[in-house]
Amino acid sequence: MAKTNIVLIGMPGCGKSTVGVVLAKLLKRRFVDSDLVIQERTGMLLREIIAREGIDGFKAIEDRINASLEVENAVIATGGSAVYGSRAMAHLGETGLIVYLRLSYAALTDRLGSLEARGVVHRPGQTLRDLYEERSRLYEKYADLIIDEDNLDLEATVSRAVRQIEEALTKERGQE
Repeated sequence: MAKTNIVLIGMPGCGKSTVGVVLAKLLKRRFVDSDLVIQERTGMLLREIIAREGIDGFKAIEDRINASLEVENAVIATGGSAVYGSRAMAHLGETGLIVYLRLSYAALTDRLGSLEARGVVHRPGQTLRDLYEERSRLYEKYADLIIDEDNLDLEATVSRAVRQIEEALTKERGQE
């Protein structure tokens, strides 16, 4: 399967869903929020899955469902913890261009607030700083493109993303 999707990864609060909806409109693609797909397929809210299955159980469900996404010409906004799923990330990387929406830790703390209030998957006692450092390495590992969002509003982030995505897709087409 060709890489027809744009897959957004990044920390909670970096704007994957908001940027994703606008990108989908501009690029004339379908928008898919993988967290909503997980909720639809399980019949539970994410926090209910975590309460029932625990963090590891949730990550396993997330990995399985994200690895089974069969969409084309879509912008997919993943949950912030999607990068823990190696099967899912392999599948998403085969079917799409993986774009990391990167925020500095300082900018993220301004946007995010509390991990608990936001429903962010994290281990007991794990701080936002710990989570940021752990996940940043994974986001960078899987990213085909990195969009630095610091000091950018939504319009500037989307504009930068469109430009970099179009350049990457043009380059990829030239190598086929």
